Amino acid sequence: MKISFHTDAFNTSFRSFESCLQWAQKNDVHNIECGLIDGVSWIHGLGYQPHVALYEDPLMLKNKMATYGVKFSQVDAAFPLSGKDGPTYGVPYVLKTLPWAKLAGCTNIATTDGLHKPEGLTDQEAMDLMKRSYEQILTVAEVYEIYINIEVHGYFTTKPDMLEKMLAFCDSKWLGLNLDTGNSFIAGQSPVEFAKRFIKKIRHVHVKDVSESLAALVRGNATGIALSHCAIGDGVNADNIKTVISILRDNGYTGTLSMECEGAGGPMIEKSLGWMRSTLKELGVPEEK
Repeated sequence: MKISFHTDAFNTSFRSFESCLQWAQKNDVHNIECGLIDGVSWIHGLGYQPHVALYEDPLMLKNKMATYGVKFSQVDAAFPLSGKDGPTYGVPYVLKTLPWAKLAGCTNIATTDGLHKPEGLTDQEAMDLMKRSYEQILTVAEVYEIYINIEVHGYFTTKPDMLEKMLAFCDSKWLGLNLDTGNSFIAGQSPVEFAKRFIKKIRHVHVKDVSESLAALVRGNATGIALSHCAIGDGVNADNIKTVISILRDNGYTGTLSMECEGAGGPMIEKSLGWMRSTLKELGVPEEK
């Protein structure tokens, strides 16, 4: 399996994307995941945000990344598709991302629903809305041969029965799942059961631990974690993560495990990386670089 990391880890230290590439090279990590910005942002332009704007040339960026020995595991275009704004803003965002991602050499795009029940819509109305959105997106994704992954992150996706219906929106191998171990856990669900139930649909994995204090405070009353302030392996979700990796191993998964945690400028994500590598070794999973 491949180890990646989401550049969210460096949000609070106000790093640039290139500084994340430098971190990856220093720590022998060859895959990276970041958010995409559709437009101009002053904080990004000044180099204080570790994500990438769609106005940046994807081929030139791909070549720059290659000099660091790094490539994309996934790009994040996860504007919530479950609300009334989903077709207006979310769908064009993903459609614009598809050709950019193709040129950048990325084969996975993350999408999701909103954190809360959509205002002014019944659950069925929101599901119907999302189905039409995903059908439109997948028509294009199939041409580009890029996986559109539904991330476990919100009101619908953290409910296994709803998620199963969403993964059946389109009869296409290009509609997959981005399993998130932290979001499923904080929603009061079992990441292990998610992995077992949806193993055939998993195309990318977010590895996220949860601190004991956060779990005690909001577990079962939240659907997602903006940023986990807990090194992977130090929280109450560590055993679940290890079991999920075992399930992935036993089912032939050779994709990406993308670390999601606060980096604390580097030390916390480096601790997470050490835990990930020792766990893969313990479980007999070779790290592909």
